[in-house]
Amino acid sequence: MKHGKKYIDSAKTIETAKLYEADEAIGLVLDTAKAKFDETVELHVRLGVDPKQADQQVRGVIVLPNGTGKNVRVLVLAKGEKADQAKEAGADFVGAEDMIQKIQTENWFDYDVIITTPDMMGLVGRIGKVLGPKGLMPNPKSGTVTMDVVKAIKDTKAGKVEYRLDKNAIIHCPLGKKSFGKEKIKENYDALMDAIVKAKPASAKGLYLRSVAVASTMGPGVKINAKF
Repeated sequence: MKHGKKYIDSAKTIETAKLYEADEAIGLVLDTAKAKFDETVELHVRLGVDPKQADQQVRGVIVLPNGTGKNVRVLVLAKGEKADQAKEAGADFVGAEDMIQKIQTENWFDYDVIITTPDMMGLVGRIGKVLGPKGLMPNPKSGTVTMDVVKAIKDTKAGKVEYRLDKNAIIHCPLGKKSFGKEKIKENYDALMDAIVKAKPASAKGLYLRSVAVASTMGPGVKINAKF
């Protein structure tokens, strides 16, 4: 991958083999985030687990103390009273069969999260093949299949993030925007890392945290000496 001059200049200020303390690493990431937009700071954690094993999955949700800085668009699939509650709670889109059909026929994806009540999952299953690859399929473990749609909407809007392994046993999660500043990013980092450490599977052996790094959307990564 070819990088621009800003990235190359930024990379020169970072020692690639060094493990930085979290405070210093986050500071470096913010200093090297030189894009003209408000870059997102991201956390990347490689774990010593086998993602192919069902008993070594690492997955959960957390509401970051300072949110993510992103305006999250929420689609709620529900009927009757739950649909009314969703509208009052600030859902961006609310519906049932009409929304399912819109997704099927119009390839509609102008939302970031889908929240649904359990009774709607039969219908949602019909579009699982299009939602799944985009990471949009509602799931009870992530709190997006629930009868308490009001809490789910508020948590999502407040900065709830889901952490889960990819096929390479790496977790990728946002920590907030550059404009947050170092203190707020560090608070989010501490909360998310604490959750990941507590989610360690009982069957995981050996070193759990293989590598931890932070990076901005357009900037180079900085490795962290994670002490958890």
